[in-house]
Amino acid sequence: MANKNDRIVFKRSNGDWVNKKNDATKASTIHSTQGEAIKEATEMLKNSGGGELSVKGLDGKIRSKDTIAPGHDPRTIKDWEH
Repeated sequence: MANKNDRIVFKRSNGDWVNKKNDATKASTIHSTQGEAIKEATEMLKNSGGGELSVKGLDGKIRSKDTIAPGHDPRTIKDWEH
């Protein structure tokens, strides 16, 4: 089930990395690197009660998903990515 706080990080065609809420029409923040965008998105999720962070790679496909605390991760398998 989607959370209203869920965020996505992706690269625009102009080279900027975007951090935005899934249901938003505009970016929350714009960064020059993917790492900066992920860091900001993670902080925003922590401060707003947690949720799911999806990160798209350069090919536009989701390459990573992570539940940011205090969000609830419905999966019972161990997260080997972090």
